[in-house]
Amino acid sequence: MERLFTAPCLLLATLASTAQNTTQPNIIMFLVDDMGWQDTSVPFYNNERSNLNQRFRTPNMERLAQLGVRFTEAYACAISSPTRCSLMSGMNASRHRVTNWTLELNQQTDAKSSVISLPQWNYNGIQPDSTAGKINNSTPITSLPQVLKDNGYYTIHCGKAHFGARTTPGADPATMGFDVNIAGGPNGAPGSYLGTKNFGQGSKFAVYGLEKYYGQDIFLTEALTREALNAMKKSVEMNKPFYLYMSHYAVHSPYDEDKRFTPNYRGQFDKQLNDTLNENEVRYAALVEGMDKSLGDILDYLEQNPEVGKNTILLFMSDNGGQGLNNVRQGRANRDQNYPARAGKGSAFMGGVREPMMVYWPGVTQGNTQSDQRVMIEDFFPTILEMAGVKQYRTLQTIDGTSFAEVLKHPAKRYERPIVWHFPNLWGETQNKEEGYGAYSSILKGDYHLIYTWESRQCRLYNVKEDIGEQNDLADSMPEKVKELTDELTRYLKERDAQRPAYRSSGELIPYPNE
Repeated sequence: MERLFTAPCLLLATLASTAQNTTQPNIIMFLVDDMGWQDTSVPFYNNERSNLNQRFRTPNMERLAQLGVRFTEAYACAISSPTRCSLMSGMNASRHRVTNWTLELNQQTDAKSSVISLPQWNYNGIQPDSTAGKINNSTPITSLPQVLKDNGYYTIHCGKAHFGARTTPGADPATMGFDVNIAGGPNGAPGSYLGTKNFGQGSKFAVYGLEKYYGQDIFLTEALTREALNAMKKSVEMNKPFYLYMSHYAVHSPYDEDKRFTPNYRGQFDKQLNDTLNENEVRYAALVEGMDKSLGDILDYLEQNPEVGKNTILLFMSDNGGQGLNNVRQGRANRDQNYPARAGKGSAFMGGVREPMMVYWPGVTQGNTQSDQRVMIEDFFPTILEMAGVKQYRTLQTIDGTSFAEVLKHPAKRYERPIVWHFPNLWGETQNKEEGYGAYSSILKGDYHLIYTWESRQCRLYNVKEDIGEQNDLADSMPEKVKELTDELTRYLKERDAQRPAYRSSGELIPYPNE
């Protein structure tokens, strides 16, 4: 890890040395929805502020960066539900098979195709292990919060769940090992961020559990933060360690106006766009700043209560790449929104899967450092359990993730393994295969990222160390590297019995990448 990032004029409170009366650390998993890796004033590329970094105001992310370590190569799935299921289970998406976003019971959310038919993926989501064999098209798991709860933790879910279909047990975080469920359900977005609109009451994306705020002039992000702080305080009063899954609906659409922050962006000229921010982008930036305020409120609580703060680990992550389409975001589709990475949410390219990630572990991490250790979303499961000191546990599922706790303790350490994405689905918002959308599988190993498009059977190869924007396809000039990576990708998928699309005309399964 290197000390590289210098925040501008930042005042940091020093946490006192007194400890909370528990030997187990409190753990906060702070997950943001749809936040791109550049949607912050903290740099996650080349340690220099990009034009996008200069657009956003995230002083509390800067504050966290000063306290802990930034990971410059953190990855998730390109779509929300697969990421959340991997976080909860420790499984790669190719194994848990919740490979697209979930919502209604027994309903797939894929776009239609006249060329390929999709496998029967697990569109009912993950479910508690007690449901094994009882719910079709689902994956029963022993969840991360359940293991923590069984080992003495007070487990709090706050915000977006989106890992089980409506009416199934998994739609309710209370069935998945959480002692407290604040506003979590099957919906992947809020019907509204506005308390004056009752957070979308009556719509299929309504946020429930915050009825006491109905009719108030309060933003959803703020209401969730207040409730999370109350739950943390209750756990401290009980003298129990807490696991807070602070899972914001922000910064997912709809881009409702957060009037606290939109004045900071209206009329602002933007270097990346070479234009003045439009209303959508103004509101988006305000959503980001509102999320950052939530992070700041939590940091404030920890600093004002040093006996708690000294014993609290905070992990920050996003669930997929930022939106890359210009129907919701300003600029050139698949170019400006996550620059210098290509494309965005739903795409196999780096813009769809590369995330902002930070970790603060008092007494362990060194402040203002960075790590280039590659982390995949399923790695959080074994890492958090190791942080919690939970050594003996059993899970119904096979764990694919690798703990990065030793990397935090010993910055020179590294673990190496390929990162694999499996999306045998058709995301509903675009099927632009040229930009990495559609049904695909991909692998990142060393400097090289190989993308296999199932419908066309095309393999594309990029050196992401030299070409983060993935503009120069090396597949034709490096056939041996293509063979190496397609062999490894195929082996990985076969080991996990990953499902494949089929040709609609013949019903035959599409060959694996190396066939």
